[in-house]
Amino acid sequence: MNEEEETFEFDVEPDVEVHAHTREHADARTRLALQMLKQTRDSLTYVIQLLDEGDTAKATRHLVDFVVQKKATESDIQMRSGARMIEGVFDGQGMVGSDGVRYAIPENYSSKSKLVEGDMLKLIIKTDGGYLFKQIGPVERRRLTGTLSIDSSTREPVVVCGEDVYKVLAASVSYFKGIQGDEVAILVPAGGTSVWAAVERLID
Repeated sequence: MNEEEETFEFDVEPDVEVHAHTREHADARTRLALQMLKQTRDSLTYVIQLLDEGDTAKATRHLVDFVVQKKATESDIQMRSGARMIEGVFDGQGMVGSDGVRYAIPENYSSKSKLVEGDMLKLIIKTDGGYLFKQIGPVERRRLTGTLSIDSSTREPVVVCGEDVYKVLAASVSYFKGIQGDEVAILVPAGGTSVWAAVERLID
């Protein structure tokens, strides 16, 4: 994706208005805590399964390895490089960290990675102040199809799926060279509602 592809314009049809539905945002910290708990639950579920099968030794090793490896890796990176690591959740545009701070994510990265609201990310803040993001826990997704349009109030791109309207990143639209009226496939969280969607592709 080229830098010049990050901008785009739509020609708005006269007398046509499309507004993104206003949805109540769940508290970012609550969502982050929930996502982290789900990941922990999955690991514990596997441990319980091993215990049910009578493999106590393997269950113990898995649990210990999971905790120790996670802590050791983070500590090692921080000690060796002076970098700082923060985990957080993607809110459609940026990452809300476990420290309560919202970190901006380049749209190019979010678009190419097809990040979806609720995805767990790790941010490495390097010693020179640079940011390095890594997806560590994608949420379950579902695919929808809709029509590319523009919110007449904000002038930002949206995708209309029946009665639902989802915001999408401008860089995603530019990357796929989308124009108003194009049919597109988008990705949204499988559970619950979301304000943002990731553009997966144009539909020919």
